[in-house]
Amino acid sequence: MNDDEQARRFREQDENATQQRAALLSMSYFDTRGVTEAAQLYNDIFTVKEMYDNKIIPLVIGNDSQNYTFGVTTTTPQSAMRSVQSKFAEQGHGTSFVLISNSGFRDFMRRYDPPKEVHYDDVTIAKEGDSETLAQVSSTLESVSSDKILDYIIDQADRLGASDIHIETQKDVVRIRLRVDGALHPIAEISHDKYRVLTAAIASRANLSTAAQSAQTGHLQGESQQTPGKLISMRIETIPTSYGIDAVIRLFNFDESLLNLEHLGLDLSRREQIDEIVKHPHGMLLVVGPTGSGKSTTLFSIIKELNDPSRKIITLEDPVEITVPGVSQIPVNTGEGASFADNLRAVLRLDPDIVMVGEIRDNDTAKTAIQASITGHLVLSTFHASSAAAAFSRMIDMIGQNPIFANAIRMVISQRLVRRLDDTTKIAYEPDEATKNWIRGVLREVPEGTDVPNLDNIRLWKPGTSEQYPFGYTGRIIIMEQLLVTEKIQKFIRGEMKDIDVASIESVAREDGMLTMLQDGILRALLGQTTIEEVNRVV
Repeated sequence: MNDDEQARRFREQDENATQQRAALLSMSYFDTRGVTEAAQLYNDIFTVKEMYDNKIIPLVIGNDSQNYTFGVTTTTPQSAMRSVQSKFAEQGHGTSFVLISNSGFRDFMRRYDPPKEVHYDDVTIAKEGDSETLAQVSSTLESVSSDKILDYIIDQADRLGASDIHIETQKDVVRIRLRVDGALHPIAEISHDKYRVLTAAIASRANLSTAAQSAQTGHLQGESQQTPGKLISMRIETIPTSYGIDAVIRLFNFDESLLNLEHLGLDLSRREQIDEIVKHPHGMLLVVGPTGSGKSTTLFSIIKELNDPSRKIITLEDPVEITVPGVSQIPVNTGEGASFADNLRAVLRLDPDIVMVGEIRDNDTAKTAIQASITGHLVLSTFHASSAAAAFSRMIDMIGQNPIFANAIRMVISQRLVRRLDDTTKIAYEPDEATKNWIRGVLREVPEGTDVPNLDNIRLWKPGTSEQYPFGYTGRIIIMEQLLVTEKIQKFIRGEMKDIDVASIESVAREDGMLTMLQDGILRALLGQTTIEEVNRVV
């Protein structure tokens, strides 16, 4: 049931209870629904305080000796009604009282006493050691009204371009952090009282329980205040901890125009490899990496490239986070027992050309996806592994050395996201000799044709600062490795190679021309797109 339906039912119950109470009190009942907004206001009869204190409002003001009609509630004091009756009798006016619901009274009072629009300060991310900013934002959050605090935090996260909101309970306070450009930043600490208000709002709107003793998943949607008309989809994950419920709100505020292979920053050789794979009518392409490494963005960039009226594309997702016009997207709620494998078998009967499986998590899904990829379908999916070579090792552990898999798999892409330096503030510097030698060693065996800067005169960059980009970064870029499945790689899968460890697979892949993720990251650092520290942090 949505919020509007809940409000309608509550109001109906309130009116029914008020009507029954009026009959017991032998009073007239008046349903204010539909008349409140159009009713005339009489601001000179009572002060706003008198109306609040006595729960009484003027409804009809007569002329001369005609009756005055007042709306009262079940909590209006009898003494207040007698006082009003006596006061207007002295002026020659009769008075009558009708019973209205508490909801009706509140509706009228919102017109007599409109809520004042409060503007709260924008959140500023505190730098390390900046306790003053942290205290200031914490104070702002404590002052935000109960009905607005969740929307305020979401709006501020959207304004700052955050991908996640982390709400973490501690003994004395509750910490709120935002993940911006892949890094977590503390923004505030709130009291446990304010935290209870916040978690109640999250639970109510995401259909979660505040008393649950296990992890829960919920979903929200809201309109972006930064870009009116644009919806933000959110996934909420909660889990009980020692001091309360921790929550993470993940924001999916995708700009569809960014789903483009051109924006992945691929060099010509690697782009041609992807183009060659996806133009074939069958096979499997896997994108691997940890949560938050941009796997979905890469897959949907490929899907958008393939999306035309001549192809039928179906996706299976848990949940659907990016909507693409022209693509049939099917949500798979694995938390309630649904499985990718069962749904995949079902959608294959719909004769798709391309199928995307949100994630290969188990043996059944893996085998079903492999079977689909050799029977005339292009299958795209994600897989959790630390590298492209590790993905093969894990898959072989899952399904065994399988000749069918060797014929199905065409490419594995492994990727990470690193923060992009702000070009207007980044600072160039010459690294020490040890760092230079390490860079030369990593890049010594890059594939032939790779564009490598002059390693005799190595220059790196570090972040500067500005008011707009206080940490010196703006957005993130992908660093990746593409393992093309050659005849040599297939030997590992078919069981023709004795050593199937990660190092052996990677060694053969590099011989076949694979640029490793570390090499890709260092090349981007040498171009001034990111820092060497960022590359080491994620790789």
